[in-house]
Amino acid sequence: MSIEMPRGLPFAVDTFGPYTTTKRRKRHHFLTHAHKDHTVGISPSNIVFPIYSTSLTISLLLLRHPQLDESFFVRIEIGKSVIVDDQDGEFKVIAYDANHCPGAVMFLFEGSFGNILHTGDCRLTLDCLQSLPEKFVASRHGMAPECSLDYVFLDCTFGKSSHSQRFPSKHSAIRQIINCIWNHPDAPVVYLACDMLGQEDVLLEVSRTFGSKIYVDKATNLECFRSLMIIVPEIVSEDPSSRFHIFSGFPKLYERTSAKLAEARSKHQSEPLIIRPSAQWYVCDEEDYLENGSQIQKQRKVRFSEAVKDEFGLWHVCYSMHSSREELEAAMRLLSPKWVVSTVPSCRAMELNYVKKNCFISRFSPEDPFWKLLDIDMEVSPVPAADTHTVALSCCLMSEEVSVDSAKSKLEPVIESSSTKKKLLSLSPEKNLPVTLFGRARLSSQLSDQLHERKVIHTRSVYTKTSPVLEKLSVEEVIGSLQDDDTKEEAVEKESGRSTSSSSKEICKDLSGDLIKLYRSMNAPVPRPLPSLMELMNARKRSRNRLSF
Repeated sequence: MSIEMPRGLPFAVDTFGPYTTTKRRKRHHFLTHAHKDHTVGISPSNIVFPIYSTSLTISLLLLRHPQLDESFFVRIEIGKSVIVDDQDGEFKVIAYDANHCPGAVMFLFEGSFGNILHTGDCRLTLDCLQSLPEKFVASRHGMAPECSLDYVFLDCTFGKSSHSQRFPSKHSAIRQIINCIWNHPDAPVVYLACDMLGQEDVLLEVSRTFGSKIYVDKATNLECFRSLMIIVPEIVSEDPSSRFHIFSGFPKLYERTSAKLAEARSKHQSEPLIIRPSAQWYVCDEEDYLENGSQIQKQRKVRFSEAVKDEFGLWHVCYSMHSSREELEAAMRLLSPKWVVSTVPSCRAMELNYVKKNCFISRFSPEDPFWKLLDIDMEVSPVPAADTHTVALSCCLMSEEVSVDSAKSKLEPVIESSSTKKKLLSLSPEKNLPVTLFGRARLSSQLSDQLHERKVIHTRSVYTKTSPVLEKLSVEEVIGSLQDDDTKEEAVEKESGRSTSSSSKEICKDLSGDLIKLYRSMNAPVPRPLPSLMELMNARKRSRNRLSF
């Protein structure tokens, strides 16, 4: 499953499907590889613009979806740049090997939006990184890259795994599989749970080492048979007497393993050898390691260096098509991107030490392409020469439903107070208000109150020209008047002296009394409730309606 790309980009990667009025249509589409979780939504009815991908990925996709047509795709070769024309300006894209499965690539985009690397699913070993342009990779002597990547959309599948775990290389894992087979010469049949796209190297090396083809049952595993006939047809056999068989990994792998072994015992035959090359079993066991301490850690190190038999009789080898956390950390240090986003759910990039130490919103200037990528319009207003203490900074989050063409329609939070400026400058960069893919986040601190107040100062100066009632309200009262559809009625109530709940009660209504007392005892501001995205959008629409009167 992949994430949607930021709204400021004209292209999408690995995300397809019907578009709605609230979902902007991307003008260009890119597909990193042919795994099913990355091709969801691809159908003739949803394809309006061509899909860029490698020839092998396109062939595998057409094999799985015969209703598709080659005219829907644009073939892109690894290492060769392609210039894509777009209404906002052309941009360059280059595909690089992702070290994941046959045909899988990373995409490097360069354009007015900055420099962006989308890894898709990948295993970022040193060899894989060295295929990228030298200007984006730090030298071995520790020097920073010549050119910074503004964004890396990163495969963080194992980003939460312990950094002490070191996955063996693919080559090392294959040698473990070969050794396991050598150590069981009496096994009449060797079942390899390698029916997933990306495990062909295992099958190829086993076939070469033992001089035998590998049987694939077309009746039960037709898709695997067809894929292998495209990628490595020379190792495929339709003869069930072959010693090596493809064994389906899912579903009910453990039940089928136990049944195979029980059948051999009941017939007084030698047990077959069943091997599963995957990292998932090792990662799932990590919780036991974390809870039980160093003794389990010692056992885990042994497990990564040789095949391990579980209680069901299934042999495991840590063969991973995704980077370990250690590899991700090393890759980010070499690439030194300004911002990292996980391509898998749960925001796993935030677990990486590199992201925690280096990705701060304070590092982006108003002119940085980062803001355009997020579709956030950062405008620096002219500062009067006579007032050197005035700072004017406006930030407007663009809406897909509303086209902003004039300055009148913008709700600009402006810093107009020299005292506010001094307070902001005294704060460390880590305390600056963060920006997420969905706009600005809340801070339960004094800075949150300051930013909230200066937004209202500017808003009030605009609104009071058309509403004498709002002119008499305090800053907090104006804040409350912007939060719901009953703004005008509340303002009239305040104007006539009728009682209303204070702003402090509005702020604290979702907190318990004990928690409020705790904040106040520590001389800390009580946090404000975080408004929903719909509330923010509705507030913006209401502000536009008022300005139109």
